[in-house]
Amino acid sequence: MNAPFPTVTIDVILDRHSAKEVLHAILHSILFHRLFGTVKPQTFEVLDVTMPGVADPEMEQLVNEKVDIFWKGIESGTNKRGQIFVTFSEKKPKKSWFQVYVGEEEVPWEQWIVNAELRQPKSDRDRQEFNSTLSTTLSKALHAMLIHTSSEKGRTAVPLITNATGISPFPIRIAVKIDGVEIG
Repeated sequence: MNAPFPTVTIDVILDRHSAKEVLHAILHSILFHRLFGTVKPQTFEVLDVTMPGVADPEMEQLVNEKVDIFWKGIESGTNKRGQIFVTFSEKKPKKSWFQVYVGEEEVPWEQWIVNAELRQPKSDRDRQEFNSTLSTTLSKALHAMLIHTSSEKGRTAVPLITNATGISPFPIRIAVKIDGVEIG
């Protein structure tokens, strides 16, 4: 079943050495392209790829927390695969059966899925090839972010901004799943 909103998927194969750094940079890049408040930019150099990020203590804490949850879930389980979902929503009035206003609900307008798998290179030669492949994957992911957010589909997905306070006028949810089970 397709979601009624755009979904962007990024697939990465990571090693122990760079997993946290790569996930941190990918999540920051997604946020950089989808936050609409005043954003103080920063950059992350990951395997010779410069990725944009957001220099905001609240966003830093959220990203660090979710990357740590992902890492602990991967480390403690037998499956070395997981997903991180970044969902952007808007608040809409919630009505009951008789069109009576009963509060607000969050309605997603876009979702990003980072599918990550942990593998270990066997030798130094394997590590060099692994890092080269991961570098290419990061460049492609960044390109996909740029193409999506500047496309007609990516622009029209964004709801009307009615509240310009804070770094994002929209609720952001980052969820981590390992073996199909949400953790953290």
